[in-house]
Amino acid sequence: MFGIGGGELVFILFIVLMLFGSDKVPEIARTMGKAMAQLKNATNDIKSEIQKGAEANGLDTRSLTDITGNINAQINDAKANLLSDSTNNILGDTATEIDKVKEDIDSISGPVKRQL
Repeated sequence: MFGIGGGELVFILFIVLMLFGSDKVPEIARTMGKAMAQLKNATNDIKSEIQKGAEANGLDTRSLTDITGNINAQINDAKANLLSDSTNNILGDTATEIDKVKEDIDSISGPVKRQL
């Protein structure tokens, strides 16, 4: 739970018991439980309002899932095409430049002088 071990949890509970006393701890737990329930109800209300709004506009969760799936597939295809095109262009340009340099080297005749 939240990356807290058993010993750490016991220590925290001991500190809470020492700070608030044995009579206040149940009240605090009850208040926290009510707050969690209210938070859960509020999130469920928000979800239902979003679903009602989507249904009123002719959208349902399945169509939204299909749309996002199609968009993601098109994005992935575009990425793949872009990467393959740029890789092919780079490799092709490099190969032509290497061929040009090889031709230049082959066209050199006679001894090569060193420049100091």
